[in-house]
This record gives sequence, structure tokens and C-alpha cells, in this order.
Amino acid sequence: MRFILKIIGAVFVALSAACVAHVEPAGEERFPISSDYPPGTMERIAFAAGVPEGWRLSALRTPERPDASWKIVIITGTPSWSEFWAPTIAGAGANREIIVADRPGFSLSEPRGAVRDLTKQADALAPMLQARPGQRVLIVGQSFGAPVATLMVQRHPDRVDALVLVSAFFGDRGPTARRLFGIGAIARPLLPRDLKNSITEVSAQGAQLPGVFDALRGLSQPVVFVHGDNDNFVPLEAARRLSAEYGRTLIEVPSGDHFLNACCVPALLAAIETAIVEAEGRASAQGHITAAR
Repeated sequence: MRFILKIIGAVFVALSAACVAHVEPAGEERFPISSDYPPGTMERIAFAAGVPEGWRLSALRTPERPDASWKIVIITGTPSWSEFWAPTIAGAGANREIIVADRPGFSLSEPRGAVRDLTKQADALAPMLQARPGQRVLIVGQSFGAPVATLMVQRHPDRVDALVLVSAFFGDRGPTARRLFGIGAIARPLLPRDLKNSITEVSAQGAQLPGVFDALRGLSQPVVFVHGDNDNFVPLEAARRLSAEYGRTLIEVPSGDHFLNACCVPALLAAIETAIVEAEGRASAQGHITAAR
């Protein structure tokens, strides 16, 4: 029994560390969350999922900014904890809005159990795409959230203008991911809810990836891959292969690990701006062609 508890503890610490910037020698987490920032920097809201079940989903967002020309919708990895995107939210420029939810089955969001269906997750999170007239939308899909984000763009092509895939997990596991999820699969019945749901949804991902790749292949919007060269959860080579196969931009972050929202916020925000510039340039070019006709 003691050995099992040690395994559970190791899995919990390792997976939890997936969402923190660093851990002090004594084990104290030192990653800023929303309460570490001045009032008005960000706020927590709740919304009804865009599926018949109407789950209550929780999200962090910037306050509404009437002059924000772009809304950035972040789909997190697994486990899905929006609080660990607080530094990214705080770092956004005054002309950007950001919203990031606890995905269905995690943290403050319903349901209690895991949602295995990637399409269902995409539909559940679709209300985050609502934007003001004239405001454009960019989706960021991180790690496990990358396939979900890809499906959201496919299902709502008229509402999304660009896609950024951060440390994208499309089935390729590095050594750390193989070890953690291998142990987690064994200990799953005894894990806390969020970790149990994480193992469950990762186990169900593989069979759904052919449909995700079809979706990625068919996107007309700009797609930018962003990947750290020190990522031991998803190998950089996976991002290189996919970006080359689909003819998409790849930004490699020097010394960046799997959690660019923790280690490398400026580089992540710069990559988002790269995708925005690409989308705006494409729109401008199309406008010139239309005017010429």
C-alpha cells in the first residue's frame, strides 16, 4: 500500500508540475495565479457549455476592452487549470482580450467525469468564440488542447481567423509523458478527479486523431506551431514534422519546455502576434484583390 501511495504522490506532483513555472527546493510552488495580480487585471466568470448538457464551465478572462481588435481564446492542456495561464493573461496588451477556461471535467468546471469525445469538448467550449462586431478571434490550443482547438476552427470557420498550436500533443509522447501516463494508467482508480480525468482523456485521444488531422489539413486560416526545443513531453520533432507536412509556420523557442505559458510568456505572446500579423496580412491582400476586381 505504501508503494502505491508513493506512485500516486509521484504522479500527482509530476502532473501538477506540468502547470507551474518552477518549484522551489522546499517544494513550494511559485507560479503566479490570478489572486497574485492587482484587482482588475483579470476576472473569473462562468458560462454554459455549448452542448445539450449545458455544463457550467469556469474561465478566467481579461476585463472587457472595447478597443480590443482581437480576442484570444485559449484551450488548455491536461489537466486543465486556467489559473496557470494568469501570467499570459496579465501580459496581454491593452488591445487584446484573452479568455481561458477550465475544460469540461476539470477544476471548477462540470461535469464530474472525463469528456472523452474531442468534438464534444470543442462544442462545449464554443461559447468562448463570441466576439463583438468587428473583433477578430484567434484560438490557442496548448498540448492536449491543440486537437480540440483544431476542431473548433473546423466547426466554426467563419468565427475564427487564426490558430496557434502550442506544444501540440497529437499523440507523440516524449519520455516524460510516456512515464507519467504509463504510471497514471495503472494508478488511475486511486487518483484525484482531475488527474484521473486527464489519464482517461489522453487514453481516448488516439482513435480520434484521424479526424483531427483531416480537420487540420482543411483549415484555410493561418496556423502557427510554437514549440520549445527542451520539451520532453512532446518531442520538437513532432512539431517539425506536422508543420512541414501541412505547410505551416513553426516557431521554435530556445530553452523552452512543454509549458511555454510558464517558462516563456514573452515568446508565447510574440508567437500569437505573429499569427495575428499573418491573418491581418492575408485579409489585407484579399481586400486588395477584391477591390481590383
